[in-house]
Amino acid sequence: MLKWIDVIRFATTGNPDPDKKIIKTNEEWQKLLMPEAFRVTRLKGTERAHSSEMCSIFEPGKYACVCCGTLLFDANEKFESGTGWPSFTQPVTENAIAYHKDVSYGMVRIEALCNTCDAHLGHVFQDGPQPSGLRYCMNAVALKKVESNESKATFGGGCFWCTEAVFTLLKGVTKVQSGYSGGKIANPTYREVCSGMTGHAEVIEVSYNADEISYADLLRIHLSTHNPTTPNRQGADVGTQYRSVIFYRNETEKKTAEEVIAEMQSVYQEPIVTEIAPLEYFYKAEDYHQGYYNNNQQQGYCQAVINPKLKKFRQLFKSKLKDNQEQDLSTNG
Repeated sequence: MLKWIDVIRFATTGNPDPDKKIIKTNEEWQKLLMPEAFRVTRLKGTERAHSSEMCSIFEPGKYACVCCGTLLFDANEKFESGTGWPSFTQPVTENAIAYHKDVSYGMVRIEALCNTCDAHLGHVFQDGPQPSGLRYCMNAVALKKVESNESKATFGGGCFWCTEAVFTLLKGVTKVQSGYSGGKIANPTYREVCSGMTGHAEVIEVSYNADEISYADLLRIHLSTHNPTTPNRQGADVGTQYRSVIFYRNETEKKTAEEVIAEMQSVYQEPIVTEIAPLEYFYKAEDYHQGYYNNNQQQGYCQAVINPKLKKFRQLFKSKLKDNQEQDLSTNG
């Protein structure tokens, strides 16, 4: 999660590298864009406050740069700032936005640009909601809404190396990230979470296409691939950071979680103790935790703990696997 100190660092010492760079002349952009979009994005203009209905649109989806189509923001990070311009708390990726110091009009501000094509989007301020405290104040005309069927689910069931390895194999799952949620401090480190003092659980954030796999099925798989009857423990991993938990984003998800737990109780002799709690924020774990199993398959923990879990998972949920994952684990060593 980016915070104000990160924005200042980028604006001062250099921005992250974009995935790609698109360069055109103003004449070329002018042929592609509507006049107001050209004025704002290429000539660094500002649209009139409250001039776009985008300020009051909060449906699921994503927002892309009107010039080059690069994805910039997710509707889940959009909030009502009362300023008259669409406002977001975070970009979709750390390198989606470039930051420049802007000293125009007798003020010192941080300008936000598309990191792909250098389109002027707006400015970033440090008066947004916690935990990031950021407000990306964007010109609506610089953005275009992109419809998306992608949804997100967040839950934990022990070491996130295991849970990430499992859910990466599922049909309909587009991305899995390991991280932390449910604790008392912002941007916790792995060492802090492992101390058990922050209250965070090791969790995964699953991005999935709801047309291909349902939230309920994700929860059934979650409750079937760890032991939801042992409080604050999964095998040899002991502590609140290893608790079984489902973090819901809305009341519909909460109700579904309650129904699936009641349904799955018949599978277990002991009571299911999985916590159901509202998601406040998902903090992405350090880079070396991401894709841990795929990057470290010969490591002892992967061989002894994750491999057997994956083999059992493949047998139980063969019909849910991506087409290229249906082979038995043993064929992969």
